[in-house]
Amino acid sequence: MGGRRRFGPQVLLVGVVVLLGALLLYPIALTVRGGLADDPATGRGWTLEHLGLVFRNPALVEGLGNAFKIAIVTTTLSIVIALPLAILGAGYRFPFKKTLGSLILVPMILPPFVGAIGVRAILGREGALNALLGTEFDLLGDGRFWGVVIVQALHLYPIIYLNAAASLANLDPALDEAAENLGAGWARRFFTITLPLIRPGLFAGTTIVFIWSFTELGTPLMFDYSRVTPVQIFEGLAQVESSAEPYALTIILLMVAVASYALGRAVFGRRGHAMYSKASRAGGERAMSPVGGALASGAFWLVTILAITPHIGVVLTSLTPSGDWYGTVLPRSVTLENFRLALGSDDAFSAIRNSIVLSFGAVILNVGLGIVIAYLIVRTRVRGRGVLDALVMMPLAVPGLVLAFGYVAMTLRAPFPQIRDWLVANGMGGVAELFGVVGTVSTRDPALVPNPFALLIIAYAVRRLPYIVRSTVSGLEQTSGELEEAAINLGASKTLAIRKVVLPLILANLIAGSLLVFSFSMLEVSDSLILAQQARHYPLTKAILAFMGRLGDGPAIASAMGVWGMALLTVTLVGASALLGKKLGAIFRV
Repeated sequence: MGGRRRFGPQVLLVGVVVLLGALLLYPIALTVRGGLADDPATGRGWTLEHLGLVFRNPALVEGLGNAFKIAIVTTTLSIVIALPLAILGAGYRFPFKKTLGSLILVPMILPPFVGAIGVRAILGREGALNALLGTEFDLLGDGRFWGVVIVQALHLYPIIYLNAAASLANLDPALDEAAENLGAGWARRFFTITLPLIRPGLFAGTTIVFIWSFTELGTPLMFDYSRVTPVQIFEGLAQVESSAEPYALTIILLMVAVASYALGRAVFGRRGHAMYSKASRAGGERAMSPVGGALASGAFWLVTILAITPHIGVVLTSLTPSGDWYGTVLPRSVTLENFRLALGSDDAFSAIRNSIVLSFGAVILNVGLGIVIAYLIVRTRVRGRGVLDALVMMPLAVPGLVLAFGYVAMTLRAPFPQIRDWLVANGMGGVAELFGVVGTVSTRDPALVPNPFALLIIAYAVRRLPYIVRSTVSGLEQTSGELEEAAINLGASKTLAIRKVVLPLILANLIAGSLLVFSFSMLEVSDSLILAQQARHYPLTKAILAFMGRLGDGPAIASAMGVWGMALLTVTLVGASALLGKKLGAIFRV
């Protein structure tokens, strides 16, 4: 019996690692193999020629350069916005601090993919700002570069804010006070004491922002900004069975993301100077003068107003009849018809229903897997826990576009074709279609396009697994293991002790993690755009993109669907924040 208890966790860990390897590492490996194969159709042979061809193609080189520029500018702008606010919020008391600290997270309720609709309406050539100023500037530019950057920075800066604020909250204020007593000025104290100590947390946030903005697909698509690598990969999906170019581009995208993470980890992410203690940050907060407090509150209000500008644009567009907001500051008239169409249209309602089903599927899969993984990490001492923890957090560092493309590659490789042929040959074509193994995701023949639901649920679950695991780990770390041991000593089995004692105690953490998995799955972009190729299979985000391309009332209906998604994410993020508090920031940390 003791041997079973001793080896059981080890066997379970090996099983989980193998599962994650199949669902996470295998798709990535297929992508790498496709880009390095002599023959992309068969996957045979090895060559670096395909990678070399990418750098000899001026259009693809320009796409990589534009992706780098977007990532660098977006990350820099996000730091400029978030870091001063985090310093103010962690170190000083000023009016409405708690309220403003919550409002500053508002941008997270709207993906930049959807926010692009509002920015186009406000900052476009015939938008509200030009109408207000009486100008005719195309503030988004011909290439839409600044539109992409603005939307992404206004959405992503809360990730840096959460990580920086959490790191600042752990600082011992006595260190800063000692340096001040020795005559060090604010700037010297910040760069020699504060910044080195918060460097790991700051790195965690900026890494996610850089990788996210470098590989973002939806926002450039919304701005018709095709000269960027993620869009070029998306447009090359039709050639995936005969051309290695999409594979090669995806490999380069992955290499850049991994190299960026490794370089940042080596340069900025090393553990800062050790502290002897972690004092309460509230004790280190300083009261500000009335003028200083007003300026601090004003800074938070200014950023919040700028950040909700895309939201305002989306809401107004959703309330505007087609053509009634063009060259004016505000819409000429309002209507609720777009919301009726967003729920009444077969395509729109089907997309919402699909996303709910897919997101619930991801939650169910993640809750079971997340509990097992978190328990192995926190409550056991089995070998390989570090490997498991790294695998779980990998989806935050690996671009979603790379994983989505890897799942496309899976439909072209064994055992998918063999399973498809066997099922069809035995009269079970319906089963093959249900599990997504009829044809391939990349095909353009409607009769051969598979139902991608199984792949989408797996993709959503893998991409959001870090949220549920980090949330559950937090709950287990706050729960004493002695309670579980006491139940076992009283005769309860290990399983019964976990079910009756541990799970009720971490229920709030499980709910918070599940809310995040559900809401971010509902608004997942890369997997939805790439894996769903037919209208009957569209999730919410793919349907929004499709409606944006429809003349007439398309953008208004797309905005109404975006508002629905925005409301959903608002509720879930507020709930998760209430349940996790300051630990919410740890979920967005690689």
